[in-house]
Amino acid sequence: MKNINLYLPGFHLATLRRRPRSACQKLADQFAEIRRKSISQLAVCFTHFIPDQVLQPHQSGAQSRRRLFSKENTFWGFFSQVLNTDGGCSEVVRKFHAFAASRSMPQPSSSTSAYCQARLKLKESDLECILTHTTERLTQRGAEKCLQGRRVIVVDGTGISMPDTGENQQVWPQTRQQKPGCGFPQAYICGCFNLQTGALLSYELGNKKSHELLMLREQWNTFNPGDIFLGDKGFCSYYDVSKLMAKGVDSVITLGKRKLVPSNDADGILGEDDLLIHWPKPKWTKRLSYSKEEWLALPDKLVLRQIKVKVKEPGFRTQSFHIITTLTDSSIYSAKTIADLYFQRWDIELFFRDIKTTMGMDILRCKSPSMIRKELLMHFIVYNCLRLLMLKAADKVDVPVRLISFKASVQALRQWEPLLKSELSTQEQTRLLSLLCDSIAASVLHARPGRREPRCKKRRPKNYQRLTNPRHEMQETPHRGKFRAEGA
Repeated sequence: MKNINLYLPGFHLATLRRRPRSACQKLADQFAEIRRKSISQLAVCFTHFIPDQVLQPHQSGAQSRRRLFSKENTFWGFFSQVLNTDGGCSEVVRKFHAFAASRSMPQPSSSTSAYCQARLKLKESDLECILTHTTERLTQRGAEKCLQGRRVIVVDGTGISMPDTGENQQVWPQTRQQKPGCGFPQAYICGCFNLQTGALLSYELGNKKSHELLMLREQWNTFNPGDIFLGDKGFCSYYDVSKLMAKGVDSVITLGKRKLVPSNDADGILGEDDLLIHWPKPKWTKRLSYSKEEWLALPDKLVLRQIKVKVKEPGFRTQSFHIITTLTDSSIYSAKTIADLYFQRWDIELFFRDIKTTMGMDILRCKSPSMIRKELLMHFIVYNCLRLLMLKAADKVDVPVRLISFKASVQALRQWEPLLKSELSTQEQTRLLSLLCDSIAASVLHARPGRREPRCKKRRPKNYQRLTNPRHEMQETPHRGKFRAEGA
């Protein structure tokens, strides 16, 4: 009925017969509007893995309103940027364009400025909270697959590079041998991984002068009583082995600079090439990386186990090496068990390869130190999320997770992402996630023992000159083909 009263133009008679909307109905409309403006298809996969309260808008200030580049949308856009092969900001903006077109929403600008500013507003503490949460969830899932009921933490370091900007050079300078403008900032990462699940537990970021042993000491809180530390000869240190023993953590490392203890000086013989030895405390010098007070608090000697491992399989660079461990009970941990455990230490090289090569973390893109740290955190969050999918797929077909292809998992998630829409029913989402796990579980790596993999490149690089001077001073040598053309 049309209102003909000129003195009350906002008063409509039809509203008198309509019941007022309840609070539940208004809340449902708000949630529907939020879902309409959300691009979090990936959230369907990781609903219980990513803490939702961290992605909620702030009470005031930056990212407090539900815009297209909200806190949640920016996080998942950053997530998809790391996951995709291109990895550029323009691709994420195109994704927002397609999303707005499918919802009949106004098209955002083609510039990446708004997205980059929203990404800059993401707090590093929130990303660290998300990474810690993913680590805890993965630790719970892999608890039953530990060695003798004990978690094995494997540690190693790797290097990465980033754009050549002044801010990055100040924090992570390039090597002295390179001229200014001819190199790239070099950062160093020391990471702790769960050997059973492949999850990243913690990491420390440093520059070219940071030693991985000192970076490990910053991550001692990662270890719990009963854990086993697995590392190479770079971590062979009396101080660190002693400190970890005091925390109730056993160590399995290869012999480094210390002298080999002969069988004549051993405290006991546990088997063939299996000796019970002791290490005396090293002498105090100023070159040690710890104070004299800490040196005085160390025990006078450590009772350890020295195992000689002979490599009989072809293709390895070494024929034999020695393992030093605090697992002195040979009835529980035989020499073969410890040797097999150290053989699995190579998995951390594969973990770093998955993050750096498959996910593209080898060369970062951001141009400021704060964004470099956020980009690293996002790579580690995406990596742990993929490890969760691999664990679910491995449990479904009852195979070890180390036999599931990481690259195939990345490819499967990329192709299934458009299908995982938040508007779908719970039953349909469960069905699609089950089929996604089936697709990942089908990519089982076949063991090929004894296969030789030389560290050589077959494809030759293109014959370009090296940049040996700054860009504005570099003079290229004329191409040889031009001389041939002039001569002809």
